[in-house]
Amino acid sequence: MLYYLASMRPKQFIKNLFVFVGIIFSGNLFNPGMLLEVTGAFLVFCLLSGSVYLINDIADIEKDRNHPRKKNRPLATGLITIRGAATLAALVSIISLAWAFTLSPALGVISVVYFVLMLFYSFYLKHIIILDVFTIAAGFVLRVMAGTQVIQVYLSPWAVVCTFFLALFLALGKRRNEKIILGDIAISHRVSLETYTLPLIDQMISIVTTSTIVSYFLYTFKTGQDLLSVAPLPFVLFGLFRYLYLVYSENSGGSPEEIVIADRPLQAAVLLWIATSLVVHY
Repeated sequence: MLYYLASMRPKQFIKNLFVFVGIIFSGNLFNPGMLLEVTGAFLVFCLLSGSVYLINDIADIEKDRNHPRKKNRPLATGLITIRGAATLAALVSIISLAWAFTLSPALGVISVVYFVLMLFYSFYLKHIIILDVFTIAAGFVLRVMAGTQVIQVYLSPWAVVCTFFLALFLALGKRRNEKIILGDIAISHRVSLETYTLPLIDQMISIVTTSTIVSYFLYTFKTGQDLLSVAPLPFVLFGLFRYLYLVYSENSGGSPEEIVIADRPLQAAVLLWIATSLVVHY
């Protein structure tokens, strides 16, 4: 069972923290009822994303065996069976989607859209250049939407734009890492890597980095409209620049969640951003 749990990639559940964006920036973080509902939405997306990872591993089992790191995944090494992984994915999907509709019909619809989109990504969209990273970014936006819809709070268009650009930033960093690590065998792991070039990826990273910073500044300023509202901005800048340093100088980026868990300066930037954001909004 531990191998099946590992195949659901619990480390990547950190991505589902985007569900809490709405309750934090709407000023309702300390509302017990709302916090309980958003936590439920967070758990729904943890289960949903875990089932998607299981399905993705089934679809990519042969390709993962050619990857220097992914070849150690339980399914690729034979520690768990395809039948067992498929059964668990089906059960978890049904339970999580049913739970989502119990919490909120809107959350249920968003969860279904997310699940279908990620399935489509696993079998088709991830092989199409540019559209693959757009799909990943859309998944993050749906997480933010889920967190706002379950408690019926306003979702700023700037929050959507900022989330989309930040997710593109992370996804492109991952593509760059895959392109470098896999080299000539990149196409055997992911078809789209054949058409990506490092200059193209670097140019797109440059564009989305700037766009992330500008959209975040506009979001925070339009929310608070005073100097205090931009207080978290330096920590956002440091976090983005630190991540770029790790991608370009340390050749990291293949696993964004592991970078956040392991890199102390980046952790400090995130914690200071959270602290200043709480001060600004509360």
